[in-house]
Amino acid sequence: MNKNSNISRSTLLIVGLTILTILLWVCNLFIGSVDIPAAEVVNALTGQPCEKESWRYIIVESRIPQAITALLAGCSLAVAGLLLQTTFNNPLAGPSILGIDTGAALGVAVVMLTGGSLVASAGFSGFLATIFGAFIGALTVLAVILFFSTFVRNNLMLLIIGMMVGYLTSSLISLLNFFASANQVHAYTMWGMGNLSGVSLQQLPGYTVASVCGLIIAFMLSKPLNAMLLGTRYAENLGVNIALTRNLLLLATGLLTATTTAFCGPITFIGLSVPHIARLLLRSSNHNTLLPVTMLCGAIVLLLCNIISTLPGNNGIIPINAVTPLIGAPVIIYVIVNQKKINYFNG
Repeated sequence: MNKNSNISRSTLLIVGLTILTILLWVCNLFIGSVDIPAAEVVNALTGQPCEKESWRYIIVESRIPQAITALLAGCSLAVAGLLLQTTFNNPLAGPSILGIDTGAALGVAVVMLTGGSLVASAGFSGFLATIFGAFIGALTVLAVILFFSTFVRNNLMLLIIGMMVGYLTSSLISLLNFFASANQVHAYTMWGMGNLSGVSLQQLPGYTVASVCGLIIAFMLSKPLNAMLLGTRYAENLGVNIALTRNLLLLATGLLTATTTAFCGPITFIGLSVPHIARLLLRSSNHNTLLPVTMLCGAIVLLLCNIISTLPGNNGIIPINAVTPLIGAPVIIYVIVNQKKINYFNG
């Protein structure tokens, strides 16, 4: 009876979050820095002529890709954070804290601040070079962290190592900035503020495929992740291939973080705070339900942040990284202050 009740509650939660996600996604189409009448938005979405052609262009070429990007980026970063928190059994693990997105930022810095000459030999150029650099940078840092995790058993020490790796990559980025031209530094600085409008309608299919592939790999790891909550030895006794699982986690987290960072810049707090929001709502660490709830919560939070970033209207758009801490920071403070009362992480 209790089991059926839990299943019903989790199902209702997922349905409710799905409805809220859809509503916020639709709101992203109607709300923006340019004031467009709702009737004209409907006309643009249904293929009807609009009073101004510029309004149709804004809806189709800007707001739709931006809303889809916010949806995918929120899902990707939240799931990446959940994977890392489970892997390291550490509630403060995340792409930002462990330096993974900083590694992706270093890869992008190498491309943008050196003119892409270091990756041109591999056959990459332009925006594709940025994606390549971000992926290699994120993958390298994550590989370093997983390497240290094989013999550093203390979670706090491993977290400190991740922070030190992040500082090292930040130092390299500073050096690249010092020797780069003013235009290159400006372009990189603007990228680093976070921007959900950087994905065009033409680039959207590639971004969608990469993000969905990472999410599919993450969902394939639901059972091994549940076993890893009970410890590595217990997971091995259940037949879990720890080495293979870690490699898949490396691929999924690197793909999700690098893809989002390359297209949108280093978006903070989503990967760190959203998994805690999902656990607080679900009151369970069962990844069969925790993964979809985390994914939906990530989408909801970033869609909401995108709406907030456009509230100034004609005064401009607030960088997304100026908005995400308003939601993420209070969640982390709550988790730290109430860590003795909250037992969901190992529950």
